[in-house]
Amino acid sequence: MEASTVAVVTGASRGLGLALAKQLLASGASVITIARTHNDELADAARPHNGRLQQLQADLSDPAAIEDVAARMSAALSGDAERFLLLNNAGTVDPIAAGEKLTDAAAIGRAFTLNVTAVMVLTAAFLQATPDSADRRILNISSGAGRKPTRGWGVYCATKAALDHYTRVLADEHPDIPMASLAPGVVDTGMQERIRSSERQDFPELDRFLHLHEQGLLVNAETTASRILNHLLSDAYGHQVIDDIRNYV
Repeated sequence: MEASTVAVVTGASRGLGLALAKQLLASGASVITIARTHNDELADAARPHNGRLQQLQADLSDPAAIEDVAARMSAALSGDAERFLLLNNAGTVDPIAAGEKLTDAAAIGRAFTLNVTAVMVLTAAFLQATPDSADRRILNISSGAGRKPTRGWGVYCATKAALDHYTRVLADEHPDIPMASLAPGVVDTGMQERIRSSERQDFPELDRFLHLHEQGLLVNAETTASRILNHLLSDAYGHQVIDDIRNYV
């Protein structure tokens, strides 16, 4: 990266978040990650890059933990970087169930807290902690599920639709900051494994996802991360607030 860059990546202990964090480190950025657990693979990846990595541990489905880690993230963002990036990647597809079975209020609440509330609180902290003069960019990892109803995914679809609309509001409030709610396509991650382990009666679309895996039609996390970062740092980023990385392949 030409400019000195500080990037925050949530959900960076595995899957797409891990791939994004590793590629940002390799590009020369200083990286702050937020995840439930410390990741040794990421720490090893940071060693050749002068340790430009801070791993903050927090459960982003817990409101109190979100507020605590937002304050720690703000402190870590202090500095004179020319570019600041916030990549809100953490998310969950659970609970998976038909509408008449969505009776666990706590599980539904955790999903909304992780998929929506954490994004809002961390974004607010990011905006307050970074200078207006810097090149600031915000990326919210969304899903086609927020734009197309999928049986069994009432909670997931609702949270991603909320994320899309929140991003629209934020873009109206900050027209000078490039941002997008970006669907990454169907990526070969732990979330896909969770989807394939669903019960067919809870998730009628199961066979489609089994077929994608069996036919090798899932895109690996590293390829998707590279496409996302190329777009995020391009002049075109943010022109479409509700977007899909497959538009740029």
